[in-house]
Amino acid sequence: MKKICAVDPGNEQSAFVVWDGSNIQDKGLIANKLMVNTLANLNLPTAIEMVASYGMPVGRTVFNTCVWIGIFGEAVEEHVTLVLRSDVKMYLCQSMRAKDSNIRQSLIDRLGPPGTKKNQGKTYGVKKDIWAALALAVTWWDSRYVENSGATIKPYDIGGHEE
Repeated sequence: MKKICAVDPGNEQSAFVVWDGSNIQDKGLIANKLMVNTLANLNLPTAIEMVASYGMPVGRTVFNTCVWIGIFGEAVEEHVTLVLRSDVKMYLCQSMRAKDSNIRQSLIDRLGPPGTKKNQGKTYGVKKDIWAALALAVTWWDSRYVENSGATIKPYDIGGHEE
């Protein structure tokens, strides 16, 4: 069974989803130091959300996140794809103006509501940044494995490290 891992990186902790094309196999929001080991041990193709500049000043937390993106990329070596949030927004919502709530709703429309503890849906337990990791996983998966999905990921050139 094919699986991929998607990571929504942060400056101290990051969210991840292991996705098989229809179900979440694992998910979490963990400290970055633990994420490095998790990614190395999973040994799966991995999509990591890449930071992009939109012309606004950024602070230390954004730069720290960039450092962690590089560390995560090294942990999975040649199995990494960097994906811009704009690709996820365009695929799931067909709009660059989409907000987190729009992306979440698009995923619920596709996968069903989270449900309850007694009647759990596919997105049960998905919260906060895990939604962003799930959106990244779905977009990356569809761009690779689903014919005519319309999902596209522009190659992000980091000196030949991209697949």
